[in-house]
Amino acid sequence: MILSESGESRVRGYLFVLERSLNLGLPREVAQDAAREIESHVRERIAAVSASSDERGALEQILAELGPPLRVAQAYSTERTLDEAVITGRFLPMVRAVFNLAATTVGGFFAAILLFVGYMAGASFLLIAALKPIFPNNVGFFSVNGPGSLPTSLGIHPYPASPPAGGNWVILIGLICGLGLLVLTHRGARKFLAWIRERRSRGILPHA
Repeated sequence: MILSESGESRVRGYLFVLERSLNLGLPREVAQDAAREIESHVRERIAAVSASSDERGALEQILAELGPPLRVAQAYSTERTLDEAVITGRFLPMVRAVFNLAATTVGGFFAAILLFVGYMAGASFLLIAALKPIFPNNVGFFSVNGPGSLPTSLGIHPYPASPPAGGNWVILIGLICGLGLLVLTHRGARKFLAWIRERRSRGILPHA
C-alpha cells in the first residue's frame, strides 16, 4: 500500500515523537539508528498491506500493535543498555541498565538499592583506607561503649575520646574490604542483568 499525504504525515509524526523519546535514554547516534530501524519495520508492514485496504484503519492498527512512541522508546532503551551492560561489564552501562529496570520492575528496584548499598559500602572502606595516613588519630576502630571497652566500630571520628585502635592495619582492612565489596557488587549486578536478559529472550519476562 502506498500512503497518501495524510498517511505520511501520521507516520512522520509518530516517528518524530519516537526519535525524541529515544534521545532521552540513548546517545544521539544510537537513537537515530534505532529510529531508522523502527521506521524500516513500519514501512515494511505498510508495504505488505493490500492497496484496497482502508489506509487509516490499517495504519492505525500497525502503529497500535507497535505501541505508543514513548513506550517503544523505553523498551528499546532498556534492551540496548541491558545488552551493553552484560556484554561489556562496564560500570556506567551497568548502572544505567539497573536503574532503567528499577523504573519498570520490582526486581530492578530492589537490585538498584542493593547495587547502591554495595558500591557505597565499598567506597566507604576505601575512603577509610585513604584517610588513615592523613588523619591517623581520627580513623580506626573506636569503642562505642566508652574508653576501656572493646573496639566495635570502624570509621571516622572528628573528635575521638581516645586514640583509635588498629594502627596501620586499618589501611589494609579498608583496602581489602573496599575492593572486595566493589568486586562482589559488580559481579552480582552483572549476573543479575544476564539473568534478566536471558529470561526476556525466552519470553518469561515482559520487555516493557
